[in-house]
Amino acid sequence: MVFHQKREAGLFRHLVRFQRSQYVPTWESIDSRPLPEWYDQAKFGIFIHWGVFSVPSFGSEWFWWYWQKQKIQPYVDFMQKNYPPDFTYQDFAPQFTAEFFDAKEWTDIFASSGAKYIVLTTKHHEGFTLWGSKNSWNWNAVDVGPKRDLVGEMASALRAHSSLRLGLYHSLFEWFNPLFQQDADNKFTTNYFPTTKTLPELYEIVTKYKPEVLWSDGDGDAPDTYWNSTGFLAWLYNDSPVRETVVTNDRWGYGSICTHGGYYTCADRYQPGHLLKHKWENCMTIDSRSWGYRRNAPLRDYLTIEQLVSTLVETVSCGGNLLMNIGPTRDGRIAPIFEERLRQMGLWLGTNGEAIYDTTAWRAQNDSLSPNVWYTYKPKENAIFAILLEWPKEGTVILHEPLATQGKTQVALVGHGSLKWEPVKPNGLRVLLPQLSFSQMPCQWAWTLRLTGAT
Repeated sequence: MVFHQKREAGLFRHLVRFQRSQYVPTWESIDSRPLPEWYDQAKFGIFIHWGVFSVPSFGSEWFWWYWQKQKIQPYVDFMQKNYPPDFTYQDFAPQFTAEFFDAKEWTDIFASSGAKYIVLTTKHHEGFTLWGSKNSWNWNAVDVGPKRDLVGEMASALRAHSSLRLGLYHSLFEWFNPLFQQDADNKFTTNYFPTTKTLPELYEIVTKYKPEVLWSDGDGDAPDTYWNSTGFLAWLYNDSPVRETVVTNDRWGYGSICTHGGYYTCADRYQPGHLLKHKWENCMTIDSRSWGYRRNAPLRDYLTIEQLVSTLVETVSCGGNLLMNIGPTRDGRIAPIFEERLRQMGLWLGTNGEAIYDTTAWRAQNDSLSPNVWYTYKPKENAIFAILLEWPKEGTVILHEPLATQGKTQVALVGHGSLKWEPVKPNGLRVLLPQLSFSQMPCQWAWTLRLTGAT
């Protein structure tokens, strides 16, 4: 009896291991993995670009490259006017101090936005890691600058004080790493850099911080075979501590974007305007000209809350997720304009979230005749949501896409209550909007009509 129990237990462990190890290191296999459901339900996340580039905080997070590689004039002039001739990019690192960084405070701001996940840059193309990477000696936040594990603090606070999921960004390549440059000179026939730097770091951040989004970037024009991307992803999906829930993007080597991986990003600020067959994400930034913080950014470069809500609505209507970026300061602050935008998004989602979270794309994305109307759908409730980006001046709106039936179809203004409607020919319905004062409006920026009993 004991022998049989041991044998059965051994067989069970073997079966569990076999079931786990279902993905092999080929794109055909990796691409066959279903996307964990939580990601599509979440719809909205916050991107955080933070690093040594936050110290000059001038122009772009690509500051080092533009200054020393491309020698773009405004960057060269900025350095000549403000720093001694022998000043190097590495000299910025001690000034990346993060003395005001409070991970709980950040968590409270992120939670107030209505986002369901964050994605923090653990390492951008500059190579500086926000944790004490063993493979980035003296070029990490524990050795230089804040002398703190910023990734660890953010991960702990997020899990202790919110229900948000942790996502981590990681750049595959590094602009000026001599090992990468050596491999590039060899036309990527050698792989000194990925085997000694990139891959050890990827394995480390996954096992140490257990992110549920792994946001890869920066292939350096090297193919996925150079990065051993399918080998790493097979481990991530089969054996990593986050194998059941982790989602990844499509930036795993030259030619993989919009073709292979988990969800597609296709390009920065990607907005196709129509439904895609594959799950996708629009990663964009509140500062329209930079992902990192810019001290010299004028107000006109920041997107308004109306623009941000519109972007969220269009993205979700077309089946995507929105990843909205902020750039904190070198001393660890989220600038008031970023905080205001995040809290405004949370106010809007507090009223209209039912039209965003846990929805799917409907058969029509935007109305064929009425401008600035986008649709989402909640199958469990058989509810169609029509989101109006502008409040109609004439007090009515015609929805041409839904098929409504008198006595069956009900229409409500979310946050207010039931509305009257009348059929229009040849199809559709005219919704009579209430005459509300400014203080009576359910929200300030875009308004949601909830339709039930319609198709």
